[in-house]
Amino acid sequence: MRAAEAAIAGAPRTGRRAPPCRRARPAQSATIPILRGAAGMLTRRTLNRSLAALTAAALLPGSSRAEDAPRARNVVLVHGLFADGSCWSEVIPRLQAAGLTVTSVQNPLTTFDEALAATQRVLARQEGSTVLVGHSFSGMIVTEAGADPKVSAVVYVAARAPDAGEDYTALAKTYPTPPASAGIVFDGDEGRLTEAAFLKDFAGDLPPERAKVLFAVQQPFRKELLQARTTQAAWRAKPSFYAVSTQDRTINPDLQRFMAGRMKARTIELAASHLALISQPQAIADLILEAAGQPRHRP
Repeated sequence: MRAAEAAIAGAPRTGRRAPPCRRARPAQSATIPILRGAAGMLTRRTLNRSLAALTAAALLPGSSRAEDAPRARNVVLVHGLFADGSCWSEVIPRLQAAGLTVTSVQNPLTTFDEALAATQRVLARQEGSTVLVGHSFSGMIVTEAGADPKVSAVVYVAARAPDAGEDYTALAKTYPTPPASAGIVFDGDEGRLTEAAFLKDFAGDLPPERAKVLFAVQQPFRKELLQARTTQAAWRAKPSFYAVSTQDRTINPDLQRFMAGRMKARTIELAASHLALISQPQAIADLILEAAGQPRHRP
C-alpha cells in the first residue's frame, strides 16, 4: 500500500538525495509563485527551486508554444483518478455555448494502455482539429495521445505532465507529499479515496453536499495504472496550456508549476482545490477556449 501511495503523489525519502530534474523552461509570463507545499509549509528546497524557475524564465529566450494555438472545432476531456466523466459537467456547457463539439472520455482507470485506447477511440471520431484536455492523472494520457495529428493543443488541469520515458513517481518525490495520499485505501488491486480524504483533500473548496455526490460516483483505479511511463511528450511539439491549483492537496502546487514551466505552457494559477474544473469552471473553460483559438465566451 505504501508503494502505491507514493506512486500517486511521490512521498520524499528521508536521507536520500532527490534525482536531478531537467532545467525548467520559462512560462509565457512568469509570476511570483506561492512558495508553499501542499501542507502549507515553506522549505528551503522549495524556495530555491522556485527562485531558480523564476531566474530561468527571466534569462532564457523564447515565447510560449501557446501563442501558436490554431483554431479548433472539438474538445476532448479526460478525467483522472477518483472521478468519472461527469466531473467535466460544469465546463462542458460553457464550451458548447462557444460552438465547440465536446466529448468527455469515460476513462476505465484499469491499465495505462486501456485508458490510452479509450481516449484514442474518441479522438478517432473527431472531425477536424481537436484540443485534448486532461485532469490529474490523465495528464499522462494527454501527454501520450496528444501526439495524434488531430490534436491542435494540449491542456493540463492540475495534471501530471511527464516527459517521454520519465519516471513521474521519482519526479513527484522531489516535492513534499500532498495530504490526499494518506487517504488512499485498497481492496485488492483497486484503490480509492476515503470519504474524509475526498471531502478535505480532493474536493476541499466544494460545498459538502456537492463533494459527497462526487464521492459516490468515484471510480476505483488499479495499482497497475500507476506503473506506466509515456513514450512521447506531446507538449514538446504542441501548443500547451496549464491551470495550476494553488490550494491543491492532491498534486503539489509547486510540482505543477515546475511541469508548466518546463513545457513553456501558457499558465494560469487558480486559488482552487484539485477540482478547479468544478469550483472554477469558467476559468478552466476560458483557458480551453484560448487553446482552441477562440475568444473568451461568457454565456
